[in-house]
Amino acid sequence: MSGFALQAIGFFGVALFVVSYQLRSNRALFFCQLAGCIVFCVQFFLMGAYTGALSLIVNILRNLLLLRRREWKWAGGRAALFAILVLLAATTALTWAGWRSLLPFVSVAVTSIGYWSGNARKIRVSQLIGSPCTLLYDLIVRSFGGALSEGITIVSILVSIRRFGWRALDTQQ
Repeated sequence: MSGFALQAIGFFGVALFVVSYQLRSNRALFFCQLAGCIVFCVQFFLMGAYTGALSLIVNILRNLLLLRRREWKWAGGRAALFAILVLLAATTALTWAGWRSLLPFVSVAVTSIGYWSGNARKIRVSQLIGSPCTLLYDLIVRSFGGALSEGITIVSILVSIRRFGWRALDTQQ
C-alpha cells in the first residue's frame, strides 16, 4: 500500500475523533472513539506499528465494555478495568519496541481509568494526559493523521470544557 493511502486512512480517523469530543453524552463519545480506533488500528497494522495497533484493540474492547456497562453490570466494575489494564500490559510486553512502547500503554491506561469513573470532567482530564503520549508515538511512527488527530483532540477537549463549563462536566453520565 502506498504511503499516501496509509496516511489517508489516518486522516479519516481524524474526523471521527473530532466529532467525539463535541458530544456531551459519554455513550456517543465512546461510540465515535470506537470507530476512530478501528480506523487507526488498521493504519498502524499496515504501517508495522504493532504496539500502537494492539493498544487500540484494547481501546476498542474497553469502549465496547463501557458502551454496555448498563446492560452488563460487571463491565463497569473495577475487575473489568483491572482486566483491561492487565491485557494492555500484556500486549505492550508482547510488542515491545523500546521506550516508545510505553507511550500507548500510558495513554490507554490513564484514559481507561478516567473513562471508568463515568465522570465527564475526569474523562477529559485523562485525555489531556493520554493524548500527548499518543501524539508523541504518532510522530515517532510517522502517522501524520494520528498526530493531527491528537493535536485536534487536545484542542477539542479544551473547547468542550469551555462550551459546557468545567462545573457542568463534573457529572456522572
